[in-house]
Amino acid sequence: MHSELIIVPIMFGVIFGIFYLYLSTRNKERLALIEKGADASIFMRGRSQKAAPIWKVLILNLALLLMGIGIGVFISALLVNMGIDDNVAEPGTIFLMAGIALFIGFTMTKNLDKN
Repeated sequence: MHSELIIVPIMFGVIFGIFYLYLSTRNKERLALIEKGADASIFMRGRSQKAAPIWKVLILNLALLLMGIGIGVFISALLVNMGIDDNVAEPGTIFLMAGIALFIGFTMTKNLDKN
């Protein structure tokens, strides 16, 4: 009947549970390492000073994703005009091109971090 009244709190509960589990586990691991006498610099090991700012990475990936979706729409329109079923051509091509664009964005982000 009113299933949305049950689903929405469950979704929020799952999201809260994931964040709580992640943060509490990370805290317990760090406390255990501190008790063993480990140096605090190991918590910052993955973060380099030369890393690209997060806003550059987000803008790069968002721009490539939108371009991939646009190219996917264009190619799907060409495929539909060639006679391919539009229920197959449109979502398939759009998701394929968006995935390729995100992969290119990942590769460019790796190269951006190296420089």
